[in-house]
Amino acid sequence: MTPQTAPPDAPAVPHPLTPAEAAALVPDGARVMIGAFMGVGTPGRIVDALIERGARDLTVIANDTARPEVGIGRLIAAGCVRRAIVAHIGTNPETQRRMIAGTIDVELVPQGTLAERIRAAGAGLGGVLTPTGLGTVVEEGKRRIEVEGQDYLLELPLRADVALIAARSADHMGNLVYSLTARNFNPVMAMAAALVIAEPNEIVPVGVLPPDAIHTPGVLVDHLVRRGERIDHGHA
Repeated sequence: MTPQTAPPDAPAVPHPLTPAEAAALVPDGARVMIGAFMGVGTPGRIVDALIERGARDLTVIANDTARPEVGIGRLIAAGCVRRAIVAHIGTNPETQRRMIAGTIDVELVPQGTLAERIRAAGAGLGGVLTPTGLGTVVEEGKRRIEVEGQDYLLELPLRADVALIAARSADHMGNLVYSLTARNFNPVMAMAAALVIAEPNEIVPVGVLPPDAIHTPGVLVDHLVRRGERIDHGHA
C-alpha cells in the first residue's frame, strides 16, 4: 500500500534542530528526563551537546546513570548534574564517588515505582499507591495509606521541564517509533514533560510510518534533532 501524503494543513514540528540548538533549550537548573536503560535508547547527541555547552545544576530523572563513559554517565562525569532521581547507580562508580563527596544528590527510587510516578504525571494523576518500600528507607517522608486493609505508600507524580528521548524513526509531524528494548522509558517520559525533544535515527515523510506502528504521537513532541545521516524532506 502506498503511504498517504499529509494534508496541506497538517501540523508539523519545526525544522529539525542541531544538537547544539536542542541543548540551548535546556536551561541550567532544569529538571530533565532522559530516556535510556543502561545507555540503550539514549539521545546521545543531545547529551554530548549539553556537555559541550557546559550545562550545570541539572536534575536528571532516568532509570540509571549507566557508566561514566556512556550516556547519562557522561553528564555526571562532566559535572552537569546536581541531582539524580534514578533506580540504579551500581554500574557507575563516578556517581557513587560524587554522591559520597556530596557534590551530587541521589534519590534512589524502586524501578517500577519510578516508571509509575512518571506515568502518573503524564496521565494527570495525583500519585500512585504501591506497597513497594513499606518499612524501608523508601518510606521516609511519605504518606502511608490503608485501602481495604492493605497499607500502601503514596508516591507523587514526577514531572520535568524537558524530556530528552531517542527513537528509531520520526516523521515530520513528530510521530515516533522505537526499536525493541530501546523503547524503555522513552514513551512514558514523552508524556510527562513541558518540552519534549526527540532524537530519531531517521526522519521520514509523513505517511511512511504505519499508524499502527507509532508508539509516541507527534502531538507530544515539540522538536526533532538530527541524529543519523538520513533526513528525507520529500513527500510520500
